Amino acid sequence: MSPVLIVIIVIIAAVVVWQLAVWFSEIRYKNVQSRAAVAYSRKMNKPLLVAGGPWGGRPIRRRLKMPAHVMGDVSIDISAGAVMGHPAGIVATVTKLPFPDKTFGAALASHLLEHLYDTSEAINALKELDRVSEKVFIAYPTRQSFAAWLIPDHRLWVWQKGDIVYLRQRRAAGKKEEHFNLTDGREN
Repeated sequence: MSPVLIVIIVIIAAVVVWQLAVWFSEIRYKNVQSRAAVAYSRKMNKPLLVAGGPWGGRPIRRRLKMPAHVMGDVSIDISAGAVMGHPAGIVATVTKLPFPDKTFGAALASHLLEHLYDTSEAINALKELDRVSEKVFIAYPTRQSFAAWLIPDHRLWVWQKGDIVYLRQRRAAGKKEEHFNLTDGREN
């Protein structure tokens, strides 16, 4: 085998291992956020709202019997296929939720914000989740994930530092960045 081919194989193997590590890290983070949202809802003695999910309405999810919406008491998605089979699944948009104020102990937006049209729509979604719940938790793909770069309907980069959620428009001139404080429910 030529040295060039060996180098190419080693590089490909390293990239695969790196992407698997990124993927497992994202899964671990989503699970941490999910457990925290469940615990907070129980502490508040209110139900948990889950909006979105990493597998959504994809047919593979149903074939493998994977839940789209982790363990939410109520789950919402814009896609009927994503909430199919959930006992309290509701087709709704996250920017206009059909619930009274503070109905839920916590809301988990899982792999959702990056799909919204722009940063203002994502801020509106966070405000709406904050309106209907006592506390908002989010999970999102990272910039290190090749999948996050390649999925065409990922329109935003989302990241969080403490209680501040940062949003940056992708593939647009001027790439506007905004942030939202999960503690006080305000744009900054």
